[in-house]
Amino acid sequence: MTSTIKVNKIEKSDGSTITLGGPGTAVTLACGATQTGFGRTGTVDWQTGSIKTSTFTAVNGEGYFVNTSGSAFNMNLPAGSAGAIVSVADYGDNFNTNNLTIVPNGSDKIGGEADNAALKTAGQSVTLVFVDSTEGWVTVNDSTENVKVNQFIEATGGTITCCGNFKIHTFTSSGTFSVSNVGPAGVGNQVSYLVTAGGGSGGFGTTNASGGGGAGGFREGKISSDPYADSPLDAGSGLTVTATSFPVTVGGGGSAPPSSSNNGSNGSNSIFSTITSAGGGGGGRHHEVGLNGGSGGGGGGGNASGEAGGSGNTPPVSPPQGNNGGQGGSPSPDQQAAGGGGATAVGTNASNPAAGPGGAGAASSITGASVTRAGGGGASGSGGTPGTSGSGGSGGGGEGGATPGTNTGTAGTANTGGGGGGGANCNAGGAGGSGVVIIRYKFQ
Repeated sequence: MTSTIKVNKIEKSDGSTITLGGPGTAVTLACGATQTGFGRTGTVDWQTGSIKTSTFTAVNGEGYFVNTSGSAFNMNLPAGSAGAIVSVADYGDNFNTNNLTIVPNGSDKIGGEADNAALKTAGQSVTLVFVDSTEGWVTVNDSTENVKVNQFIEATGGTITCCGNFKIHTFTSSGTFSVSNVGPAGVGNQVSYLVTAGGGSGGFGTTNASGGGGAGGFREGKISSDPYADSPLDAGSGLTVTATSFPVTVGGGGSAPPSSSNNGSNGSNSIFSTITSAGGGGGGRHHEVGLNGGSGGGGGGGNASGEAGGSGNTPPVSPPQGNNGGQGGSPSPDQQAAGGGGATAVGTNASNPAAGPGGAGAASSITGASVTRAGGGGASGSGGTPGTSGSGGSGGGGEGGATPGTNTGTAGTANTGGGGGGGANCNAGGAGGSGVVIIRYKFQ
């Protein structure tokens, strides 16, 4: 229970202490009464009911929240008297854009100088006390930190770069994306991503041609507020993350086939959170079909009907993560092979005497610059009539071997998921290019 004591007059002149009230007791001055000698405790009465948006004159003992979002303006200080106190705080973190100018009264000084002062730091709050005519108003507290709920994602992992208000984590090998903080639902807890798997290797060339490796699966999702130029395969939304650790797997490219009895090898999957991109399919050696994968490997040269390319987008996802490999050529003796599939185009069929180029990859500016990834490997040119090798698809696809010429297929480019080129004339196909995982989010 709280009681109230009303006192009309107390007189005591011997210097002893008079105690009013006690625990749970309120001491109240009568209406219209004034007090002296109580002093201030060094704090102010904050005027929360009146946010200042234009020039105003401060009153001793008051604190003000100031909103300069519309324009810069002034706070005029009251006439200085010893012990006078005024505080001010940046209401909307705008002092860095629109300054608040503090103007002393008459000949009063601020920090010993007879001049105005300006607050220029976002989130700044300042308390001023008038000391004397020499120093005038002196700063007794200056905070440049405005404690707020975290608005954005904070994370580590991979190689970190910045593009405007966005941070980019690039993983060229497996690692961990560790999120320590997230902001409110929406921009504050969502990331854009690009996940590309390892490309398949080209088939081993015999007297006939071998197919190019398929590109690693390419998957991308962009949050709506992110302004970068996305690929045609953008899923239309990013991923929601929480404050936890996300293992990141970057798939390696398929290894070059060791002997004439081997097709190309499939690349390995790349994984981030719920997104898995499948490794590209290996290219078929002569008389063998291409293998299935993120994008399918190209069919080898061979029989009368030609060998089929591997199926892309295996396993199926939407949007598709890749395309089919092309079909190998016929009839004998010009049994050329076909290119591996790419992210945005199928591998090209053989067309005697030319081997099939690899399918085109997909371009994205998620890192801040446009880069094309996941191109299919080109097929080798061989057979009774020397054939022209197939070029690698844009986005890291390797060129196929040729007879005469360089018989070994060219490897896919590292960290693009490009397919390797097919081998010719008893030479190996090129290895597939390793994949990459890229994560992007707003950080300020």
